[in-house]
Amino acid sequence: MALLDFPTPLGVRLHISSLSTPHFASSYTLASTGLLSGSLSYLYTSLPLPSLPTATRSLPLPAFTPTSYRQLQRLRPPDPAWWWETWHAGRRIDTRDALLYGRLYLPHSTLEALYLRRWTPTRQLKISAVSDARLPNGGSVLALLAQDHGKWSAEYMYSTDSALLGVRGLYNFGPDPRDPDAGRVIVPSPMHELAGDEKTTVLAEPAEPVSRFSAGAEVYYGLLNKSGGMSTGIRFATLAAHTGFPYTMTVTLNPLMGNLSSSYSVRAGELLSLSSRFDFNVYSYESDVVMGMELWKLRERDGGGGIEGEDSKMLGTREGERKESAGGDVAGCLKARIDQRGSVGLLWEGRVKELVYSCGTSIDLRGGKDLITGVGLEVQYSS
Repeated sequence: MALLDFPTPLGVRLHISSLSTPHFASSYTLASTGLLSGSLSYLYTSLPLPSLPTATRSLPLPAFTPTSYRQLQRLRPPDPAWWWETWHAGRRIDTRDALLYGRLYLPHSTLEALYLRRWTPTRQLKISAVSDARLPNGGSVLALLAQDHGKWSAEYMYSTDSALLGVRGLYNFGPDPRDPDAGRVIVPSPMHELAGDEKTTVLAEPAEPVSRFSAGAEVYYGLLNKSGGMSTGIRFATLAAHTGFPYTMTVTLNPLMGNLSSSYSVRAGELLSLSSRFDFNVYSYESDVVMGMELWKLRERDGGGGIEGEDSKMLGTREGERKESAGGDVAGCLKARIDQRGSVGLLWEGRVKELVYSCGTSIDLRGGKDLITGVGLEVQYSS
């Protein structure tokens, strides 16, 4: 979870990105942690992005540091297959868009590559690879085929690392978004009395769902090392129609390793999110507790007063209240976490003119040799 596992920067790091053309983007990173390092990355998409804002000055801070609590939306049905068809002179001429991405890390010359292609409205192929002389066999390739039908989704995986095969699935309980009559109820028609006809009935529109319960599982097996594993999980989350505080509860279990993990996240206010996680191993009786928070700060107006009224609802409890109306009034975001071992992580994200920065530190409260175990600063610029 982003609120409990966010990374704290170490050393100094600079990111520079640019959308050179509607089809091509590039990014460069320079870092210093005692040893100078960096990376070069390039992205190509066959789908043009002419209207996509990329300049740092034209984007609000939440675009770079999105809120850690993600509000689930109502399930939507997949697009009909014929929507993607393009015909000309009796011939089908439509193509499928693809995305290519590559990143080279220096000075170790580690290369990452990604190929992404959407075959149909419900099927997507993703192939990722990494090349590094320090890895077994010089690298690995991972192929992932994903299917999403709204009501359920599945992923099928193969990795050259240990010839790993895997499959995972997620099922959402409740009405099927592909069925237009799902969730509707039969009610008496109010017009039969006026017309003097016999009593008739009509289908009423379904009520907006306020929550969703989901269950999922994954199974994987390595053909070379003859070992496998599995895990299961359940999730309950409120949706945008929920009138109270949005919250999410999850429980995951790995029966082979004996690991049990439960988490609870809540948006406690318009600008505050809280989260906690408890991990327990039934074999070793080891446990771990992590708590985290995220607090957004709004910039004061020229008059010196705080932001009031509707503009203060930049991160309200409803999705409709979290519009970009107050996005430009965000001064920064504070993230903090602490676990039972006394390890503390602090991160502040803000902006100065056209630069977006993140500064953070890691603190050890156990009374060891070093109280502060790491300090870092990251700066981003995009044009």
